[in-house]
Amino acid sequence: MVAARTLLLLAVLAPLLGACGFQLRGAAALPPEMARTQLVVEDSNSTLVRRLRTLLEQSGVQVVDGARATAVLEIPQNRVTTDVLTIADNARVREYRVSHTVQFRLTDADGRELMGLQTLRQAREISFDEQKILASSREQEYLKRDLAEDLARLIVNRLESVSAGPG
Repeated sequence: MVAARTLLLLAVLAPLLGACGFQLRGAAALPPEMARTQLVVEDSNSTLVRRLRTLLEQSGVQVVDGARATAVLEIPQNRVTTDVLTIADNARVREYRVSHTVQFRLTDADGRELMGLQTLRQAREISFDEQKILASSREQEYLKRDLAEDLARLIVNRLESVSAGPG
């Protein structure tokens, strides 16, 4: 009975989603120079870099070492900061802002710049409740992960704008 209702619901919703223009996001159309890309970054295990690698691979890019690379994606800055916004009358933090800033550039194997240095920044504000310190800590970790994932998607979106070849 439940399975039949679920199928009926899916049958009704599927055409509606198509009619409103909803589409699943497909692979990015990255330039051919990025077929084999080397990632140059200080922390290759950061959330941003892991997510970026996954998105690149889903778009057909092979992430390789320097010798086989046709392009180099350099990430000289990948920084997360936390700033205090408000302090309560008991001198405890009430609100703070988590910011994630990333800089990146793309060159081909010969060192020619395909995309100049770009800076992206995402920030979110969060309230701190000292009564729920464990939940606040976990919320901050989720927030940092979400910021990194958003920035990885934004980097790939920017890389889609790289033109193939000169002129």
